[in-house]
Amino acid sequence: MERLQDCPQILREFLSYHETIKGQSKRTVSEYYLDLRMFLRFIKLMRCQMPYSTPLDDIPINDVDLEFVRKVTPAEIFDFLSYLANDRTSEQAPQNPGIGAAARARKLSAIKSFYNYLTVSTKQITENPVKDIEFPRVRRALPKYLSLEESSKLLSAVRGPNQTRDFAILMLFLSCGIRRSELVGLNLTDVYDDRIRVVGKGNKERIVYMGSACRKALDSYLIERSQIVLTDNRALFGSRDKNRISVTAVHRLVKKHLLASGLDATQFSAHKLRHTAATLMLSHGVDVKTLQEVLGHEHLNTTEIYTHIESTELKIAAEANPISHLKLNNDLNNDKEK
Repeated sequence: MERLQDCPQILREFLSYHETIKGQSKRTVSEYYLDLRMFLRFIKLMRCQMPYSTPLDDIPINDVDLEFVRKVTPAEIFDFLSYLANDRTSEQAPQNPGIGAAARARKLSAIKSFYNYLTVSTKQITENPVKDIEFPRVRRALPKYLSLEESSKLLSAVRGPNQTRDFAILMLFLSCGIRRSELVGLNLTDVYDDRIRVVGKGNKERIVYMGSACRKALDSYLIERSQIVLTDNRALFGSRDKNRISVTAVHRLVKKHLLASGLDATQFSAHKLRHTAATLMLSHGVDVKTLQEVLGHEHLNTTEIYTHIESTELKIAAEANPISHLKLNNDLNNDKEK
């Protein structure tokens, strides 16, 4: 945990617990750190009666100890949630103060995990100020996705010096529905005959099978990959600077090919390609329980959102009803009108 120079000991121990005992990924631990650092800075801001506009980044938290977090009250947590909803600004939209319910829920989840660790896991304190605070209501928007025709259009538009690599990456997204972070973490040894081994959220492993077109695309890339030496030579996909490909680089290449295909790059992303894979599988006969395993969802209700998004399939279902094909006797209807 040496990378967290401004981290107080009590928070450092919590993060170490989640990384070494709970087996959380480094990314998850980093998100815990950033969310809890913001929370502790806000509490210091309020208690020290600094101007409300004081940048949180200017507030040190090295001196936060057990007594400090023990005295946190539900009212202070509500103040923090109110600050997030009404005053917190993001770099992407500094002119629009307040962050969304989903982002607030994530930060509240981090606070709940922290106090659960203090009260239950290590029993350092007895009172949990966040125990009865409900999560913000998050509106579940239906995920955007590409149609089969749009997916084909995207794949056909792949050109350039990294064509073979980029085509294989897009095929993995569209065929296997893996996450961007999962793709970045793939190693050469994770590729088998007709499947890949994926390490998902919480370091949970799963096997995802590839379709024949995806396997063919990956085979073509592997020939090219065998001629490349990377700084981390275990990596399946490399970048221009000979490092393991990054999440940012994947984001850029997806946007690049979306633009080249004439699709709206502002509406779609690597994650939307995962939605596309899920939707196409479900609409072509894959049951929701199998889809849950493919996508690596912990809870089935996360997967079930895809059962509500394919209006074309609902139309087909309506047309499949034999009532839709009855030939009505207009004469009978006319007789009734007389």
